[in-house]
Amino acid sequence: MAKRVYDLRSALELLRALPGQLAETNVEVDPKAELSGVYRHVGAGGTVMRPTREGPAMIFNNVKGHSGAKIAIGLLASRKRVGYLLECDPQKLGFLLKSSVENPVKPVVIPNEQAKCQEVVHYATDKGFDIRKLIPAPTNTEEDAGPYITMGMCYASDPVTGASDVTIHRMCLQSEDEISIFLQPGVRHIGHFREAAEAAGKPLPISVSIGVDPAIEIASCFEPPTTPLGYDELQAAGAIRKAPVEMVKCLTIPEKAIANAEYVIEGEILPGVRIREDINSGTGKAMPEFPGYCGPANPSLPVIKVRAVTTRKNPIMQTCIGPSEEHVSMAGIPTEASILAMVEKAMPGRLLNVYCASPGGGKYMAVLQFKKSVPSDEGRQRQAALLAFSAFAELKHVFVVDEDVDCFDIKDVMWAMTTRFQADKDLILIPGVQCHPLDPSNSPEYSADIRARGVACKAIFDCTVPFEQKGRFERAKFMDTDPERWLPDMY
Repeated sequence: MAKRVYDLRSALELLRALPGQLAETNVEVDPKAELSGVYRHVGAGGTVMRPTREGPAMIFNNVKGHSGAKIAIGLLASRKRVGYLLECDPQKLGFLLKSSVENPVKPVVIPNEQAKCQEVVHYATDKGFDIRKLIPAPTNTEEDAGPYITMGMCYASDPVTGASDVTIHRMCLQSEDEISIFLQPGVRHIGHFREAAEAAGKPLPISVSIGVDPAIEIASCFEPPTTPLGYDELQAAGAIRKAPVEMVKCLTIPEKAIANAEYVIEGEILPGVRIREDINSGTGKAMPEFPGYCGPANPSLPVIKVRAVTTRKNPIMQTCIGPSEEHVSMAGIPTEASILAMVEKAMPGRLLNVYCASPGGGKYMAVLQFKKSVPSDEGRQRQAALLAFSAFAELKHVFVVDEDVDCFDIKDVMWAMTTRFQADKDLILIPGVQCHPLDPSNSPEYSADIRARGVACKAIFDCTVPFEQKGRFERAKFMDTDPERWLPDMY
């Protein structure tokens, strides 16, 4: 019987019981660049510069400069492993997430004395308080602006309506009690909350929970229109587990945090206060982002003033490498769910599956497996692609393939593109629309035709066979056998 997963520690225990899914080391590692440099070879994958690969998650038990600290990385850096952690067929994860949004389970608040995340408390007023010593946040490369929290569940509430939301943002530890936070304009709900609070001249209370149930990490990456303003994604995490996420009241701010987190940072986003992201490094770079490039340091970011750090006993820090397969899982699977939901409403039964593939970091590229059953379905595959762009505005390229193509196998997708696609007939360009500012090709410097950063061209690659010609494109039919009879040790 599978072990039940409800927090980071139970997730690690499950992976320990599965061959090849978790590695541990007691060899000292420097969190500044070295830790990520090691895991790049072990299991980062994604858009990380080669050589890299898909491999096990990893725990570093001996972190330089942080006595007794442990760092876990790569829990979600494999779709197969996400399937284990969410108890779902890896190819059905998009459907699981779609169902979770449609059947929300509201979080509950438990008493403070029951909250594991508050077993140890460090107040900002304590002598020697320094978040950089309390939180073993790694630096991905030697050029990074500083140590980053990459797996922090940011939780805040609308100062007007009281509606709460959880999201993940890049946060750099800037001083003993200050953290910069990058809030992409117009995308995440917490950015809206901050703007409303600042307009009123008030700070925005915010908690950052690190080291939580992977279901929360995945669900927190939903975006509008699937989860509109006022929808708390913790409800989707509760639906995945069929049990409410347990929250607890913070000790120093009027906000809640995830009760079984390994670390919780309690703080306030200060109104009118900004900081240059690379103020401590001067490199001009922030950290490696999901497209595979180092993001530029932002010249002016909001500041979280830390009021307290609470932890479990012997806490485990959780992190990820920005361009790794972990980002593909966290960003891509909720996007798949969003596309499935939108297309199913418009044309039921035709979209069989969706994969937001690794080359796009989970955000830029989607493969739609579409079935044409009757002559009138011709052309609907392109309508489905347009709906995908509506479901997730940051998509850049959508590939549409037939039901006999495995959308999760990029080699098979490229085969379809090679033999079922003519660029002058099957490439549909949509210029001058909002894409994503972290794509370096989406900028006026790349092309004079691009009016503003992030406003560029989307494309549909229709790699489906015209309905009336399906007979010309039948794949060779091989005998369906079970190879276990011949190779029992492999199957």
